[in-house]
Amino acid sequence: MTFSLGIVGAGQFSGQFARLFLAHPGVSDVYVTDLLPDRAERLAAAEGLTGTFPTYEAMLESEAVDAVAIFTQRWTHGPLVLQGLGAGKHVYSAVPMAISTREIAEIIDAVKATGLTYMMGETSQYNPATVHARNRIAEGAFGRLFYAEGDYVHDMDLGFYDAYRYSGGEEWKSTASYPPLLYPTHSVGGVLGAWRTHAVSVSALGVVDERGDGVFDRSVSRFDNDVSNATALFEVAGGGSFRTNEFRRVGYPSHIRESRFRFFGTEASMEQLATVALWQDKSGVEDISDLLEPKPTMSPDDPSLQHVAPKLRAAFTSGSAPVHDRARLPRAFDEMHNGHEGSHHFLVDDFVTAVNSRTLPSVNAWVAARYTLPGIVAHESARQGGTRLEIPDFGDAPVL
Repeated sequence: MTFSLGIVGAGQFSGQFARLFLAHPGVSDVYVTDLLPDRAERLAAAEGLTGTFPTYEAMLESEAVDAVAIFTQRWTHGPLVLQGLGAGKHVYSAVPMAISTREIAEIIDAVKATGLTYMMGETSQYNPATVHARNRIAEGAFGRLFYAEGDYVHDMDLGFYDAYRYSGGEEWKSTASYPPLLYPTHSVGGVLGAWRTHAVSVSALGVVDERGDGVFDRSVSRFDNDVSNATALFEVAGGGSFRTNEFRRVGYPSHIRESRFRFFGTEASMEQLATVALWQDKSGVEDISDLLEPKPTMSPDDPSLQHVAPKLRAAFTSGSAPVHDRARLPRAFDEMHNGHEGSHHFLVDDFVTAVNSRTLPSVNAWVAARYTLPGIVAHESARQGGTRLEIPDFGDAPVL
């Protein structure tokens, strides 16, 4: 059983996924559309895609497309997802799910009403540290887990300026000011992807930017945002807490590892830094760095990455780590590029499998809400000077 897919947005990120979707045996055809038609034409030619559509609306009207994969600007996902579901298409969406509680609620309602597959492609779901922590939690190795930390530490100087210029046009500074806490899923998802709970309240603080280059300037920002670094402390259901950092001005080698995690239980703990990861219990310390280290599958000089800023290319070249279970993947992926610490292959396979088997994907609408909504509420808490706010919850996914 196969289905056809339409890629929405032909930017720096989507090309890598277009190639994987086209190679998956569960996908028949792959199309693409972009607001800049020449970008869509270039991507279709470079990757051998089935064809292009002049607009998203034309793609949704076509019976040739069964599902869409949205790789557009991060604040546009909610409305585009709702359009796709409303047109009867299954939807894969890049992160975040949406930028408001209302949009998230509407997506969940649409998934319920249509019975269509929705998945958010959160890379931290398959971050090696999250995978290992998830496995050890399932074994009970931590004892009672009571605290965790998730960081997304990516300095603007390490590729983000180039990325925003590429996607934002002449007004790129207005969008480069995107609030850090509204892009929370790499840090929150990496924690909750292992720890099966959800956030119920948050207190957050932001640091006003001082670079003075027009980015994170409230007079320029379309988001009225002047914060470049933010920290949030979440209370979780069942007792315990976790802390996340979203940093955009930080002296840290994010090209080596931009997402990192720590988990603490009554019997053991696990900590990850840029180049080392440790498992610790009451008897000693074990270096597990090699277990969590992906091996590159392509060169950062590969021609397919020519439009990606050099300082961002490491995210697109990583292979799989020993902790990853590749046995479940199609053999077509064995020699193909991977990215974001080995997550791309698994995310594509999750979505394709869910659509074809009519099962819930790993990061379904309800899970995506739990990865995204905490950041939306945390952003409001920071704007209120750290006021502790309750986080709504839409519950667990229904059993199919």
